[in-house]
Amino acid sequence: MSFDPITLEILSSKIAASAEEMSFTLQRTGRTLFVKETADFQTGIADLSGRFFAYPREIGVSNYMGLDLSPVIRAVPDMEPGDVIITNHPYISEGLATHLPDLHMVRPYFHDDKIVAYGWCFIHCSDVGGKVPSSISPSNDSLYQEGLLIPPTKIVKAGKINEEFMWSFRVNSRSPDENTGDVKAMLAALTTGQHRVRDLIAQHGIDDFMAVQEALQDYSARRAREVLRRIPDGRYEFWDYLDDDYNSALPVRIRVRMDVEDGIVSLDYAGTDPQVSSAYNVPTGNKEHPWLTLRLISFVLTYDKTIPINAGLYRPMHPKAPKGSILNPEAPAAVGVRHATATRVTDTVTGVLTLAAPELMKAPSGGVTVPVVLSEPDPETGGRKTLVVEPMVGGSGGMADKDGVDGRDSGLANLGNNPAESVEASSRVRLLRYGLRVDSAGAGRHRGGCGQELVFQALTDDCQVLGRGMERFRFAPWGIQGGRPGALFEVHVTRADGRTETIGKIDVLVLNEGDIVTMLSPGGGGYGDPFTRDPALVTLDVQRGLVTRGAAEAQYGVAIADDGKVDAAATAALRAVERPAPSQFEFCDDRRAWDAIFDDALMCEFVTLLGTLPQARRIETRRKVLETVTGGVPRAGSVGILDSVGDLDAARARFKQAVSELRAALSPKAQETAA
Repeated sequence: MSFDPITLEILSSKIAASAEEMSFTLQRTGRTLFVKETADFQTGIADLSGRFFAYPREIGVSNYMGLDLSPVIRAVPDMEPGDVIITNHPYISEGLATHLPDLHMVRPYFHDDKIVAYGWCFIHCSDVGGKVPSSISPSNDSLYQEGLLIPPTKIVKAGKINEEFMWSFRVNSRSPDENTGDVKAMLAALTTGQHRVRDLIAQHGIDDFMAVQEALQDYSARRAREVLRRIPDGRYEFWDYLDDDYNSALPVRIRVRMDVEDGIVSLDYAGTDPQVSSAYNVPTGNKEHPWLTLRLISFVLTYDKTIPINAGLYRPMHPKAPKGSILNPEAPAAVGVRHATATRVTDTVTGVLTLAAPELMKAPSGGVTVPVVLSEPDPETGGRKTLVVEPMVGGSGGMADKDGVDGRDSGLANLGNNPAESVEASSRVRLLRYGLRVDSAGAGRHRGGCGQELVFQALTDDCQVLGRGMERFRFAPWGIQGGRPGALFEVHVTRADGRTETIGKIDVLVLNEGDIVTMLSPGGGGYGDPFTRDPALVTLDVQRGLVTRGAAEAQYGVAIADDGKVDAAATAALRAVERPAPSQFEFCDDRRAWDAIFDDALMCEFVTLLGTLPQARRIETRRKVLETVTGGVPRAGSVGILDSVGDLDAARARFKQAVSELRAALSPKAQETAA
C-alpha cells in the first residue's frame, strides 16, 4: 500500500508522538536521577520483524533506533496479551542490551488476537549487582563479574507481574527500592504505548497501521541516502585510539575503511584491535549495529532535520566488525564500559568523513561520556545509595563556519545534566563548581567547545566515586585544517588534610568527609588555523573567562592590552612569526609518536595474524609484542611515549621484526588465512 505525502506525514507525526508520550510517561514516573534528570532511557514501537518504525526525536537516548528486537522476540515465542519480556544479556540478545545495567523490555501489542507491533523501552538501572556499586568497573574481565544476568524472561505474564523474578532482581541490587520504581515506570510506559496503538488503529484502520510501518522506514531510507550522496564516492581510511584497556598501559586502536558509492556507505572495521581483557568491549552481535554508525546517523540528521526517526535511516549504511575484535567480542567478554569505545568509534568515523568531505564535518569533540557515579552509605536502610552526580562530556568540535558548543556533546547520546539542587538533595555531597573549563578548547579559526569542570566535596565518610568511561588522558581530541587539539582529561583529589593527588582513570575512588574531587573534561578540537581567528573573538573569550591572556598570545597570536582591548601592533608582530604549514589533522605528540612506531599496514597485518590465534593467546601475544617493541609503555599522564621509547626508528624496526617472527611461527594454513 502506498500513501500520499500528506497522509504519510500525518501518520508519521502521530506515530512519533506515541513513542514520545511513552518516554514522558517513563520519565515522569521514574524513581532515580538516571531516569528523572539524566534521561538515560528510551522508548519505541517496532514492527513484526523487530525494527523500530516509531522513535522519539526530542527525549531520551538518541542513538538506539537501529537496534534489533528479533532475538528477544524469538527467545520467548509463546507471547500472550499482557506479557512483557525483560532482558539485559548482551550476547543472548545479540547486542540489544550492550551492558548489564541497561534493562530492556518488550511487550507485544495485540489487535483481534494478533500481534500488530511491539512496544519497547530501556533504562539504565542504577545497580544490578556485580563487584562495584553501579555495576560497572573497567577492570572486569568477564561478563559474570558485572552483575545479574537476565536472559529474555517474562517479567509480566498475562498482565500479572512475575513476583519470583522481582524478588531475585531486588536481592541482586544495592538499591532495590529505587530500581523497582524505575521498573514499574517502564511497565507504565509500555502500557501507554498500547493505548496509543489502539488509538491509531481506531482512527486509521488496521490496514493503514500495518502498511505505514514499512512505508515510514522506506521513506527515511530514501532521504538518508540522499544526504549520504553528499559524501564523494571513494575509499577512505582512518584510525584513532583509546588511551589503554585499563588493565595495561597499551593503547587500543579503532580502525575503519569507508567505501562510498552513490549514497551507500560501507564501514569495515578490519584492522581494529582484538577484544580486551577488561570492560571496554562493544557487543554488536555480528550485526550492522547502530553503535558502529553513530557518526553517520548524526551526519544524516544534521543535513536533514525533518527526516522521520526510525530504523530505515540505517538501510544505506553497512558496517561490519571482525569477530573477536573489541567491536565484536566473543562471550563472555566484559562490556560494562562499552560506551567509551563507542565514543572512540564515533571519533574514528569523524576522521574518515573529514578525509572525504572536510567542508561538511566538524572537528572531533572531547571524546568522553563519563557518568560520574556516587555510592554512599544509606543510614535509613543500612545499605548504600547510588546516583549520578553528573554525566560529564567534553566540548564539541569546531566547525568550518562556527565554534564548537561549550560543555556539550551529543555525539553518543543526548543525556541531560543533573541540576545541582537535585544532586545535593539526593546525596551527601556539595557541588563547589560545575562550569566550563578554561583553556580547554582546541584553538582554531573556529575553536572547539570548552570542556567541563566539576568540583564536589564529600560530606560523609565512605563515599565511593566511579568515573566510568574516562578517556583522553593520553590522546587528545585532534584538530583539523590547522586547528589545534583540545585539552586532555585531568582528575585531581584534595584530601581533607590538604594533600593533593593527580590520578588517571577511576575504578572506585574512596572519599571521606571533606575530600574534594576535581574533574576536568577535554575540549573539542579546533577547526582552521588559530592565527586566522578574528582577534575580537579571542578578546571576547578572554573577557568571558574561557581563554587566558597567556593562551590568547601563545595559541592565537593575539595580544591584549591592560584596558582589555586588542594591542594591534603586538598582535601583528606575534602573527608575523613563521610557523609550520597547517595540516589536515593536527595530532598530539603521543599520537604522532605511536603512529611513527606502528605503521598502519604492519599493524593491520599484525591484527590479522592475531586473529588466527585462540582468543586467550591473542590477548597475551599482543601484549608481549607491544611491550617488547616499546620497552613498556608508561601510564597516560606520567611520561610521554616519545620520552619513554626514545628512538622511534629502532622501535619501528623491532615491530617489523616481531610481525615477521609471528608470521613465520604460524602454520601454513594460518598464514593463508592471514593473507
